[in-house]
Amino acid sequence: MAKIRIGIVGCGGMARSHASRFGEVLDRIQVTAVVDIQKERAQVVADLLGNDPVVETDYRRVMSHVDAVLIVLPHHLHHRATIDCLNAGKHVLVEKPMANSEQECIEMIDTAEKQNRVLMVAYCMRFHPLVVKMKELIDGKVYGDIFQLSIWTEQLTRREEGHWTRSASQLGGGQFFSHGCHYVDLMLWMLGKPVRGSHYGTNRGTPWMEKEGTSNVTIEFENGILGYHFGTWGARGTRLKYSFHAHCEEGMIEAAISEGKLIAHSRATEHVTGKPTVRQKEEILLEVQNTKPTEVEMAHFIDCIETGAKPLTHAIGSLKGLQVIWKLYDAEEKNEIADLRHLGLGA
Repeated sequence: MAKIRIGIVGCGGMARSHASRFGEVLDRIQVTAVVDIQKERAQVVADLLGNDPVVETDYRRVMSHVDAVLIVLPHHLHHRATIDCLNAGKHVLVEKPMANSEQECIEMIDTAEKQNRVLMVAYCMRFHPLVVKMKELIDGKVYGDIFQLSIWTEQLTRREEGHWTRSASQLGGGQFFSHGCHYVDLMLWMLGKPVRGSHYGTNRGTPWMEKEGTSNVTIEFENGILGYHFGTWGARGTRLKYSFHAHCEEGMIEAAISEGKLIAHSRATEHVTGKPTVRQKEEILLEVQNTKPTEVEMAHFIDCIETGAKPLTHAIGSLKGLQVIWKLYDAEEKNEIADLRHLGLGA
């Protein structure tokens, strides 16, 4: 079978890191084009790849060289580039969040269906081995029914003056929309249908952000399960770092992403001089170091192109996650609780 020809559209900081995501599929793909409005940045990525791809400043000029594209552009440019690539008959893996408005997302979905092309959204955390295993344990009720999933992402992310991520219109919102979309997506994947929720954000501590740089979101799901995400781009220090806690009836499962460990915390009974006492038991369930979920994600994208399978992070499901965020933003402005029922395409 001929190798699938891949183009990288957008060669800023993220694209340089994404250039290393192809290791698991090098026998199935070839990166044949790299594109950036600053040609020298595209050339840097081309040099990292080392296979002499076409280097261009306009993605429309590489369509004859590629079968599929990875779009790593600022959020406000996702829609136009995705539409153009789909209409040129190319499969698209677009970075999260899919687009900055519901209408743009719907147009992207409709175009992918019309052109019969794969449109996948790059929510790489669904492919992280610790997250995959945590979901398996939750679904299997290994530690009983889950009643709370808490996610912490504490970072210091400060871009230079004039960078597009400072702009609410270009970013699509603030830290919650840009980064928190990962974790809303994971909560929907793990916990099911949302019912109601609230969001509070601030740019105190992150004055470089036009919209919030720190956010707190709580979502209630069917059956009373709660999901929570705390995210900040203003952390000057951290203890929780990057970690997920799934509280279940018989223990707590911790995905310590920063440490590469999945840990079960549970109660164990021991007898001391005839008197029962209780202490916590900790067990490492899985340990993975230097994991690259983007490689697994790319392999899944190639699988979907070759087999016609529906992507795990398909566009319609991704739109639902963004609808949750837009509802939460709107309710925050109105000082209300957001009604998160009946979301989805056509709802």
